[in-house]
Amino acid sequence: MTRKKNSEWTTDIVLIDIINFSKLEVKYQLEIINFLTKTYTNMIEKMLESSKMPLSSLILGYISTGDGFYCILNPKLKGYGTILGLSFNYMSEYISKKYSYFQGIRIAVHTGKIYEFIDILGHKNYIGDGLNDCARYLEIKDYTISTIMVSDTAYESLKVFLDRYKNFNSLLIEREFKYSSPYIFEDKHGNKKEGRLVWLRKAGIINPPNTNFNSMLIRT
Repeated sequence: MTRKKNSEWTTDIVLIDIINFSKLEVKYQLEIINFLTKTYTNMIEKMLESSKMPLSSLILGYISTGDGFYCILNPKLKGYGTILGLSFNYMSEYISKKYSYFQGIRIAVHTGKIYEFIDILGHKNYIGDGLNDCARYLEIKDYTISTIMVSDTAYESLKVFLDRYKNFNSLLIEREFKYSSPYIFEDKHGNKKEGRLVWLRKAGIINPPNTNFNSMLIRT
């Protein structure tokens, strides 16, 4: 586990952003954020049940952004963030069938540093450049909702993860995992960023690994 002093972590961060959320009427904003939260909660519960692991073994925490949320992974699963992002993206198709005004979500994945602290309510919370950098990857102009955007560090983490879990590599090949050439762009602060668009031609929800790893794909 990559943890340093002062509660510093290096891990995968998955950012979910609802497209044009701010343009919706408040009643629709509340409706869609409630349904999206419930849908993803149910998805994660099923994944954890199938992998026989507690929530804390998968996720350190969530941070609401108003029009979405950050999902911070347990550092033991660094590299799985891209696969989790693809699973989130798959479920967005289900949501779009229920609500005609829902235009989809944008997803970015980044491996970076975060810092844990206790907020005013006594709950664990997180700050750090990793969160800010993750958000920058949603600025790419060529982004399409059928894909997710992964940073260069997240892509490297994925490769290490697939080398460790060979059966995941085989599963992604089976599901026709695809990725673009590197995109190099400047964010709104003028900082150079590099990342890739990735997607599954045969989309689905892929369980996380554990010590008794079961590479079953949940088919819905």
